[in-house]
Amino acid sequence: MASYKEEFIQFMVESQVLKFGSFTLKSGRQSPFFMNAGLYVTGEQLEKLGAFYARAIYDHYGLDFDVLFGPAYKGIPLAVATSMAISRLYGVNVRYSSNRKEAKDHGDAGILLGSPIHDGDRVVIIEDVTTSGKSIQETFPILQAQGKIEIKGLIVSLNRMEKGAGEKSALSEIQETYGFPANAIVTMADVTEYLSAEETDGGKLIDAERMQALKAYYEQYGAAEYSAEYARVFG
Repeated sequence: MASYKEEFIQFMVESQVLKFGSFTLKSGRQSPFFMNAGLYVTGEQLEKLGAFYARAIYDHYGLDFDVLFGPAYKGIPLAVATSMAISRLYGVNVRYSSNRKEAKDHGDAGILLGSPIHDGDRVVIIEDVTTSGKSIQETFPILQAQGKIEIKGLIVSLNRMEKGAGEKSALSEIQETYGFPANAIVTMADVTEYLSAEETDGGKLIDAERMQALKAYYEQYGAAEYSAEYARVFG
């Protein structure tokens, strides 16, 4: 695993963004873990978060694109922080853009804030986490309405590796439905492997009990394409 991925896992835990326990998701599933990117609230956290996203975007899509689009609302600070990090780390200026929940009819009118999107623009979409793909259902037509653009891909922070609407993961369903790749900084397999091996003052964050809870969850909700990874991680 790349060192920045290990650092990102530590960062999620230290920021209390990634937690273990028992959580009811919007889907109604009872999950043994939960990630809330809304808890990145300080300037230092956002600066670090943008750098992690920038490295992952570089790894998956390179830097040959024009616009980083963050769907409202959580995607707005992600797009801003990451566009700044790309400039700082790689010396490349990409524009950031986002949507309003309701179009504005005066002043800076329209559905977008930040940069306009034009014919020929190449766009990377940035989000926190995708479980069902619902946000892309809302985002995709907004982007299409801006002109003849190319969506290079979607980047999220954590791939939960669980079923979306069908038997495949939400990220795989997005790729099949919309025709662009979807990737993450880290997967739950990365998280589980790292935190089940990493010793802290209080012991391992993923101990035998939590490992069993994760295994049971993925036996029920695991996406079909990750069966080999489940077997490797959970035995």
